[in-house]
Amino acid sequence: MKPKMMLKLAVDIGMTAALLLLMAYELIGQAAHEWIGIGMFFLFILHHILNGRWSRNLLKGRYNPVRVVQTMTVLLLLCAMTGSMISGVILSRHALSFLPVKGGRSFARNLHMLSAYWGFVLMSVHLGFHWSMMTKMAGKLFHKSSAVRTWAGRLLAMVIAGYGIYAFGKREIGSYMLLINQFVFFDFEEPLICFYVDYIAVMGLFIFIGNYVCAGLRLIGGRGK
Repeated sequence: MKPKMMLKLAVDIGMTAALLLLMAYELIGQAAHEWIGIGMFFLFILHHILNGRWSRNLLKGRYNPVRVVQTMTVLLLLCAMTGSMISGVILSRHALSFLPVKGGRSFARNLHMLSAYWGFVLMSVHLGFHWSMMTKMAGKLFHKSSAVRTWAGRLLAMVIAGYGIYAFGKREIGSYMLLINQFVFFDFEEPLICFYVDYIAVMGLFIFIGNYVCAGLRLIGGRGK
């Protein structure tokens, strides 16, 4: 694997890990949440620098169904990340408390919740769009694949996605995305691992959805030729 590709993969893994840590918010502490958020910001910038070719080609070439949906998802994700960063600066009580920012905390809190949960879902879907590419890369690292391994992976993905549906409802993520609940509930007596198992499953659910939506769009695009 080329060094640049390895760096891209490392940045993407770092962003995914940071995103999961950020979703725990009160469970990891406000100060840690803010510093991880700053780290996420720099990883986000580095990600776009490493993928600058995509931005430069945004207005070039033909837009098929896959490219349209992928581009819309990236632009919405960019809006969510921007909303998280701006609201995070306003709400900061630790890492950026030295900044002369006053007022707007109520609006910023709602914006931060919307941006965080929509960003979580959109980033998971975005990962799903590129999942087949990542599995191919993993296959090259292991140098071989088999039908048994392929079907075992698909079965595991279905199990994770199935549990993800349950976890999505259990954690009331939909209500946070729609601001039906404006305060996130955290059970401080719950083991942290249980929280992350649920959120990893929800992430797996939207990766699963993104992967198969992308496959379906490619099929539709192929038939349209």
